Parts: sequence; C-alpha cells; structure tokens
Amino acid sequence: MNYFVTGGTGFIGRFLIPQLLDRGGTVYLLVREPSLGKVDYLRDLWGVGEEQLIAVTGDLTRKRLGVGKREQNELRGRIDHFFHLAAIYDIAAAAAVQVRANVEGTRNALSLARALEVGCFHHVSSIAAAGLYPGTFTEDMFEQATGLANPYFRTKHDAEGLVRREKKVPWRIYRPGIVVGDSRSGEIDKIDGPYYFFEAIRGVSDRIPDWLPLLLVKGGNINLVPVDFVVRAMDYLAHLDGHQGECFFLTHPEGITVGELMQVLLQQAGGPGAVLLDRHLPDLLPLKATQSVLSSTPGRFVGRQLLRPLGIPEQALEFIAYPTRFDSTRTQQLLAEGGIACPDFADYAGVIWEYWNEHLAAHGRRGSLLQRAFAGVVRQHSVEQCRRAVEGKVVVVTGGTSGIGHEVALKLGRAGAIVILAARDPEKLQATLDEITAAGGRAYAYSCDIADIPTCERFVAKVLENHDHVDILINNAGRSIRRSVQYSFDRFHDFERTMQLNYFGALRLILGFAPSMLERESGHIINISSIGVLTSPPRFSAYVASKAALDAFSWCVAAEFADRNVRFTTINMPLVKTPMIAPTKLYDAFPTLTPEQAADLVMHAVVERPKRIATALGLAGAVAQAIAPNTAEFWLNQAYKLFPDSAKARGLTAEEAAAEAEQLPTRPLEVARSLFAQVLRGVHW
Repeated sequence: MNYFVTGGTGFIGRFLIPQLLDRGGTVYLLVREPSLGKVDYLRDLWGVGEEQLIAVTGDLTRKRLGVGKREQNELRGRIDHFFHLAAIYDIAAAAAVQVRANVEGTRNALSLARALEVGCFHHVSSIAAAGLYPGTFTEDMFEQATGLANPYFRTKHDAEGLVRREKKVPWRIYRPGIVVGDSRSGEIDKIDGPYYFFEAIRGVSDRIPDWLPLLLVKGGNINLVPVDFVVRAMDYLAHLDGHQGECFFLTHPEGITVGELMQVLLQQAGGPGAVLLDRHLPDLLPLKATQSVLSSTPGRFVGRQLLRPLGIPEQALEFIAYPTRFDSTRTQQLLAEGGIACPDFADYAGVIWEYWNEHLAAHGRRGSLLQRAFAGVVRQHSVEQCRRAVEGKVVVVTGGTSGIGHEVALKLGRAGAIVILAARDPEKLQATLDEITAAGGRAYAYSCDIADIPTCERFVAKVLENHDHVDILINNAGRSIRRSVQYSFDRFHDFERTMQLNYFGALRLILGFAPSMLERESGHIINISSIGVLTSPPRFSAYVASKAALDAFSWCVAAEFADRNVRFTTINMPLVKTPMIAPTKLYDAFPTLTPEQAADLVMHAVVERPKRIATALGLAGAVAQAIAPNTAEFWLNQAYKLFPDSAKARGLTAEEAAAEAEQLPTRPLEVARSLFAQVLRGVHW
C-alpha cells in the first residue's frame, strides 16, 4: 500500500511510520524544505531506502499543503491511506498559532486528500475535542462538547469538525488520550502533560523525608496512554475493513486520578509515601467545586503564582479537576481481537521516569542554589528539541562574540539556525563564525556597534537585503555601570551611553525587523534584561533604568502584536560570570550563573516563547516593592552600606585605596557580604 503522512517527523509520527513500513508499503512524507535532512536521518535510522520513504516538500499552512502540481499528478489515485498527524500538541501555545496549524492545517490536508483521491483520510484528533465535558463522553459524541475556551481544546474540536463534514473523501478519526513516552523505553521528545509536574515531584522527594507521608486528594481523572499503544492501535484500526466514518478513542479504559498519578510518581522518585484521603474520608474537594475555584480569577491568579516558579503553565490547572471520562468500550473490543490493550500507567511509570531523569530533567540539579532556583523555572532542551524550534530560521544575536551571546550563538548553530552575529570586533566575530561553521552550522558575521544608531540602521538594511527577514531577534548586547549617583553628578555620559546601547540600540533593531515579522505574522523578540529591573539594587541606576526602558517598551508593544504571532520574551537575568562584570572584583566570591547556563535560559525562551523568565527571588523583589516599599527600601539601603563603590568609582588613587583597605575590619565585612550575597542570590550589589 501507499501512505501519505503529515507530521511524520513529530513524536507520534516517528513511531507510526515504522509500523507502516513494516507492512512493505511506500510512505510519502510531507516535510518543509529546511527539514529535508531529517528524512535522510530517518531512512538511516529505519534502514530503508529513498524508494520506500519518499520526501514531499510542502507546508502545513499553505493550500493543499503546498504540494506542487507535478507531485499531485504523480500521486493522484495512488494513495491508499492519508494520515494527518501534523498539529500543535501544546496547551500553552498561542491561539493564533494553534488555529493556523490545527484548523487551517487540517483544512489544507483535506483539500490535498481530495485532489489526490485518497482511499481514506485518517485524522489524529485528541480527547481535547471533548473540551471539559462533565461526565462520560462516548465515541459517538461530538457536538455535546463543552468548556472549549482553551485554544487547544477549541482548535482540536474545530479541526475534527472539518473532517466530519467531509463528503468526498472517506475518513476515520482517532482521539488519543494524553500521550506519554514509550512504555518499553520511556522515549519522548518534549516536556508536556504530566511531565510538567516531574520537576516538582523530584523537588518534593529531595526535601521531604520518606518517613513523612503526604496527604493527597483524588482530583480529576486524566487519561494517559503510551505512544507505542497509540501507534499500534492506529495502525491496526486503519487497516480494518468496514469502519469508514467512525471515531475511535485510543484511551485507557479507566484512566488515573491526579492523586493516584502523584502517588505513583513519588514512588518512582524515591520520595515519601502518599495517602489518598478520598479512600478514607468523604471527598473533601468536590470536583465541580474545585473546578469552579480553579477557573475563577482569584483561583487562576493563585495557581499562576504557585505553578510559574515550577515551570508549569497556567493551562495545566485544567487537568487538576478534569471532569471528563472517556468510554472506549467499542474500540477496546476491536483492539482485543488484535491482541492490543492499553497498559496501566503504574506498570510502565518506572521507564517513563528514568527516561525523563536521564534526558529531560532540569539542568543544574546538583549545582548552586542559584542554578537550582532557575532549574525549577527552566528546562534544559535537547539539541533535537532546539532544532525543531529554530532549524532554517534566521536568528540575530547581538553581542554574539563573548559571554552569553557567544554561547547562545553556538547552541543555535548546532540546532540548525541561520545565525546572524552582530558585534564590534571583527576578529572576535570571525572566531565565533569559525566555531559555528566548524560544528556544521550556518552563520554570518556583521561588524556593528549597536550603540551607534546609523550603524544599526545599515545593519538592519543589510540583513534584510541578504536574508529577506528575521525570525528571532535576541537583544543581548549590553553595558553595565556600577557607581553610586553621588559619584556620578559630573558623569551624565554614563547614563547616556547605557541608554544608547541597552535601550536605543535594541529599540532600533526591533523597529527595523518588526515590520517584516508582522507582515509574515511570525516573529520572536527576546530581550536579555536584568534581575535588577525587578529588585532595584543601589549603584545600578544607569544600567537598571536602561533595561527597564526596554522592558516597558516591550510589554506595551507586545499587546499590539499579540494577535499577529509576534511574541516578546523578557529574561530578567541574574548575575552571570561574563567579561561585563569582570572589573568588579567584589563579584569573584558571588554566586553566579555561567555563560553556558545563561545560554540555556535563552534557548528555553527560544523553544517555549514564555512572556518572562525570572527567578522566584526576582519576582519576590518586585512584589515587595509593590506592597511594602518602605521595608524593601530599608533592606536595599542596608545592602548599599554593606557593599562599597569601587575605589576607581570613588576617584581614589591606588595608594589611597591600599591605605583604606588596611584600616577596614576585612574579615567581618567579608562574612557579612558573603551571607547577604548567598541569601539574595543573583542580585547585583
């Protein structure tokens, strides 16, 4: 048989296609042109030739998937099964992006299927198509779906509706549960669904003694299915005769409650035992009441504050009191005839946990407390995950020859991005360019002083002329000045030059590249800001003001661009060991992130596109200044008195500085400063 598959390089697709190849058929795989290299990799991985796995270039967002007329003519009447897997499986993705991929992508796939006169169109939907239906949802139900406010639920429902209304092409619909890793190997390619809670589970296990049992409530019922079950079931059902126009739930017969899931994961993490209160007491939190609380404005606010430091998206709240059960009785009977059944999560939780712990767990587990503080917010992404986010995309990195920018540029190059380096030093630019190309990446270097506006304008024009557009702009170049205002009365130029680079230079690039982003309805601007914007440390008035200006501009304009898929991310970076802080010798003993760890934060921003990345301490500082400004000011003043200006900033000669150092009670001051810096980690003092 001949198969046409969209989304074949995605997670489910990479497991399904080998099943189809084992039947001896030919698979035509839709791929974007920049991803053609993935097909060669998959051929090698599966041991098949070009005649059995054939790449067809196209794009999910184009009419008839962008497949050319010649290819359409060649394939017309030859495709027995058209599998449409391509979609965004991310509850936190922007609504416009999900509509374009999930709904319009399905419309385009159906259009191509009609043109090719395929034997059957197999649509991979989701249990999300039921929304938040209260009660049991059957395979025959569709219009009864309720609670579709979440864009993921809505777009999966609307996409399935397009298929159900199709008259010319026979179809079958598959609704998998929440897909987790392979039940035999644990393999999965991203953090999603229950994986969002794994880091929190490990944190609890590390901090609470195993002799102290946790008390858990049952919560909602969620339906987890391993990817190997999903593809075996899909392959089997797709080839059964006489089931056109039917919908199949690929779900576990019973599912698992949130409390039971936490209980199993705590066991795998070696954490404390857990007791489900619902087994011994009346239900303390009725499901309907819990759902009402969580969906209320105060409930969502509290949920965000609790979940954000753990890297868990707000949308995950939907599943804590998930109200829907899925009746897959008919599909279970069909699968039983083929010897296929969904295993219980508890039976394969061990391999799921081990794979996550080995490959996807947060970076810096045993690092400093500062690094672990970010580990709860940021996940280290694999090269493959980064590749899926940036391959073939044009990414501008300012300040790309040293520190954070240099490490980000290397990571982007390894992930297949077209890296545009901007920095002042031609020799350092060439050295970084050579590093990226030596590792097999593509990069272009432009000598540019971002603080010089005419030079910025020429840089923007040249990049657009040579590369047509920019997909991602990373405003990393920056200048920091540490000096009290009392020593700056005659140094107005300090404020001018920090503002010129940190704000006006970055702003000029945004204004230069944003028009083409808006025109293409695709773009991402990442600003490397500072924890100082949240905590307002003394001596950094020039630096913090310039960063705060860019933050404020970005938050304002983000609201203007939100419905056109141009996103802004602000990274309130803590202290990083870079050449920028090297002159301040006081920082040698401070807890800092390395440039490599800081680059992980930037890659997290690239892959996940959050609004903000910040430590809990930074956010706490912002809250403290908002609700207790006098108290916050008192502690900042204590820090100001504890950490002196440098001798150079105060205008002391070398002899005067040496004489002063001899008179100070050095050891007690060092201890006090060290304690202060350890408690308030990552803040510039």
